[in-house]
Amino acid sequence: MTTQIFIDGAVGTTGLEIAERLAGRPELSLIVIDEKDRKDARARRAALNDADVVILCLPDDAAREAVALIDNDRTRIIDASTAHRVADGWTYGFPELEPGQAERLAGARFVTNPGCWPTGFLALVRPLVLAGLIPADWPVTVSGASGYSGGGKAMIAEYEGAGSAPTGFRAYGLGLAHKHAPEMLRYSGLSLPPLFAPAVANAYRGMLVEVPLHLRALPGAPAVEDVHAALTAAYAHSPIVSVAPLGESDALSQLHIEHVGATDRLALFVFGNRDTGQVRLVAALDNLGKGAAGAAVQNLNILAGLPETAGLRL
Repeated sequence: MTTQIFIDGAVGTTGLEIAERLAGRPELSLIVIDEKDRKDARARRAALNDADVVILCLPDDAAREAVALIDNDRTRIIDASTAHRVADGWTYGFPELEPGQAERLAGARFVTNPGCWPTGFLALVRPLVLAGLIPADWPVTVSGASGYSGGGKAMIAEYEGAGSAPTGFRAYGLGLAHKHAPEMLRYSGLSLPPLFAPAVANAYRGMLVEVPLHLRALPGAPAVEDVHAALTAAYAHSPIVSVAPLGESDALSQLHIEHVGATDRLALFVFGNRDTGQVRLVAALDNLGKGAAGAAVQNLNILAGLPETAGLRL
């Protein structure tokens, strides 16, 4: 028996990437609306209610509207927008977040896909909070750079459109009230919002997310090896998240935004200076992969009881 899938917003950047990962999978069947009916409420309602799993690749308001159009109690939803990231009744779609999260997802009806920035941040910070290496009330900073495809069609056009002259690198979120901050706070286990300093690079895809720490200022003054051991233990059995050995990280002099390429992998690094007691924790991912489409397909696989990595680019 095949699982019926409907991607609402299939012509957007994330929707197209998801469809590519689902193509050729006989255990899945895609419900497709004709282009002329794509904005027809009746056609959308029928598709939404016929599906076993709906994946929403829509602006926030449209995502909420789509959920309201589902009038049965069996269709399951994976929302890739920010509309339900911290909403009650929705399960956070980051299977690696903590022990038991994948099992919670398997039984969930309403799943909210993580943002790309929170994916990197939480992968680095949540295990350290759980291990007691970072206290809940510790002031944490997160920064980095993302490819411009993370801004959707409008930002892609800004960088690639006729007459465009985009900068090589620009900081944004200068008001310190970025839409990703609430989910970073809620799912990290921190009691203080992280200071989030994002930037966009003149690269289509890819991203680096960085959390710097003064280890000697932390309670117990953990060593670089302690931090690395906690992250390694957290992802020891993950087929998607890897932690580079310390020797490999020590040998690197630079890390590119395209490090994982157009894949659905998430690569973590601990760059440490043992003399100063400082570390730079870095997550490398594709903002359209594990940061968006890859995460949605991984969650779909879990909901449908299929192999977790089916269709993923690893």
